[in-house]
Amino acid sequence: MKLLVLVLNKIEVLDNLLLALTSAQINGATIISSTGMAHALSNHEEVPFLMGLRALLDPDREQNRTIFAVLSDDMVEKAIKVIEEVVGDLSRPDTGIIFTLPIDQVRGIHH
Repeated sequence: MKLLVLVLNKIEVLDNLLLALTSAQINGATIISSTGMAHALSNHEEVPFLMGLRALLDPDREQNRTIFAVLSDDMVEKAIKVIEEVVGDLSRPDTGIIFTLPIDQVRGIHH
C-alpha cells in the first residue's frame, strides 16, 4: 500500500480531477486546504524581495489543496496518469507536486 500525496496548485481543476479519479475507480481521498511556505512568508519584512514577488504575481491564489489517497501498489501509476491528464505537466511551475510514501498498516478503510 502507498499513500499518494498531491499538492495541487491549480485548484480550478479540482472538481474535474476528482471526477476523473472516481471514473478510474479511485474512490477515496482526503482533501485539505494548504498554503505554501513562500506565500505564508510573503508578508514578512525579513523575507527577501523575490519571495514576496510570487504573491504580487498571483495575489488571488492563497491556498493549495493537498489530496491524500491510500492506494494499492498497482493503482499508483493509474492515479498519477489520471492526475497528469487533468492537471497537466507537473514539471511546469504552479501545477502541483506528487509523491508517495509506503504504508505499513491501515485501519478503517473499506474498499
